[in-house]
Amino acid sequence: MARETYAALQAKIEKEINKLQKKAEVLQTKRRKPVISSIITSMREYDITPEEIAAAFGAGAKPARGAARRKTGAAARPANAAKRAVAPKYRHPQTGETWSGRGKAPRWLAAEEAAGAARESFLIKE
Repeated sequence: MARETYAALQAKIEKEINKLQKKAEVLQTKRRKPVISSIITSMREYDITPEEIAAAFGAGAKPARGAARRKTGAAARPANAAKRAVAPKYRHPQTGETWSGRGKAPRWLAAEEAAGAARESFLIKE
């Protein structure tokens, strides 16, 4: 193929990409309108001000558009939000060391289990 043909084909593809991107933006706007209406209705129902929402969202920080906005779960938390501490679930009776039960078991618990102790014997009773 000649160089002009490649350039013309590339221009045609880029034009199609732009057209599809505009269609995607229109669809996204249509999908967002009812969600925004629902949020506003809930805010009115519960007497929530925009300032309260801004404060809860992260001290007025505006959300970034794009992929970061579509995250779910813990990753959706604003970057400046503090992680909550998890209450300890297990305690070593002699040393007082604790473990929340999340993640890899600490060395003291692994050693006790290897020695034949049951994990349940280290549960913190409230």
